[in-house]
Amino acid sequence: MTHSIAIEVVYALPDMQVMKCLNVTEGTTADVAIAQSGILEMFPEIDLTKNRYGIFGKLIKYGTVLHHRDRVEIYRPLVIDPKDARRKRATI
Repeated sequence: MTHSIAIEVVYALPDMQVMKCLNVTEGTTADVAIAQSGILEMFPEIDLTKNRYGIFGKLIKYGTVLHHRDRVEIYRPLVIDPKDARRKRATI
């Protein structure tokens, strides 16, 4: 008998955040959950071969199996290196 687990899939933009709560079967991987969430259809700019993703702020690899109450976060590429941004602010 397969059990379901509750998870969240989140994607944030500068002006909004989308969170999808899902019940998936035990053993579901993060990439499958992202596909099931519908976020890829909402945001066609997301490319899972380029965008990184993680669980609660920790990067994970393709095929990582989810656990009950995991929060899968899809990260946007950095526009500017954080160190460069700090240097730029310090010179102002």
